[in-house]
Amino acid sequence: MSITIDNDTATLPDRIRRFPFPYTGDNYRYSANVEPSRKLTETEAGGWGTTVVDVDEFYVDDLKLRAEVLQRDPSRINALPHMRPAVWDAITTLLPEMAEDNPDKMSWQREGDRVRWRNTLLNLDIEFTVGDDASLPTGDPLDFLGSQIQDDIVFLEQRDKQLWLDAGVVTFAADWSIGFDVGMNFTEIHSPVPRVNEEKIISRAQHFLMSLQPGESYRRTNWTMTIDRRLDTSTETYPQWAGDRSTISTDPALPERVHLRVEVQQLIRLPRSGSILFLIRTYLLPLTDIAQVPAWRRRMGEVLAELPDDMAEYKGIIRYRKAASDWLLSG
Repeated sequence: MSITIDNDTATLPDRIRRFPFPYTGDNYRYSANVEPSRKLTETEAGGWGTTVVDVDEFYVDDLKLRAEVLQRDPSRINALPHMRPAVWDAITTLLPEMAEDNPDKMSWQREGDRVRWRNTLLNLDIEFTVGDDASLPTGDPLDFLGSQIQDDIVFLEQRDKQLWLDAGVVTFAADWSIGFDVGMNFTEIHSPVPRVNEEKIISRAQHFLMSLQPGESYRRTNWTMTIDRRLDTSTETYPQWAGDRSTISTDPALPERVHLRVEVQQLIRLPRSGSILFLIRTYLLPLTDIAQVPAWRRRMGEVLAELPDDMAEYKGIIRYRKAASDWLLSG
């Protein structure tokens, strides 16, 4: 498939060229939209997706924000005791791959169970023993993993013909709570989403995940909109940002403040523990940046104009989606 480039991509900043623009048509409905990981997806602005763990210009700032969120609210990291081997499995799976993808910034050297991990972006050079929590700087493998990758991290365990959310560190949730969801099954977690149960999307998604083989990795995208570049829109912080939804439609700064929020969700069957690792990487781009790519501007405007009210209500955008759509289409 050929891609028509609307702009000279060399003149666009990285945040636009690498943005995972989610729309493939002028309307949107929920779907599994699953595809293999590590596959380049070309867009009108550039492309994205060649790595599982993306390291971009916001890496240091995002991890600093995660540390601040966890300090204020330790409930954002939660793990049932039996998940410890799965967390170590994730560490020994993801960090070597990050080092391979970013050899000028990171390195992973392992001899037996001894590891030396260097991450120049964080001025980190440490040694630890795989499986020994006390050898890590944080003393907690899940906390340590969350300090190295920008993604939110969720672990799903398979039992009783269901998937269960048994561990996670989630500081950048889009209006949900890891503290509330830990211990729930896959169907319970997704039951509030409109249309997905009637269309059997959740049951199909769960069947797909449970059929993943060790080492297999797939991805999908999801989207909503956020006012300002606010990564932490968890249920716990609702009072801090919910009010903006009712006032932004008349704000002259709407194009700068309203952001398209895209999650790239990686679905990985860990090779040793067999647990399913669910990574959620969040990207934010203001409408002013969307508008720098004419094809994106028109398409997003059409999607927002056509989106059914129940989906707009669930995404929390119903009060301002018309204003956003009108601005995009006016260009």
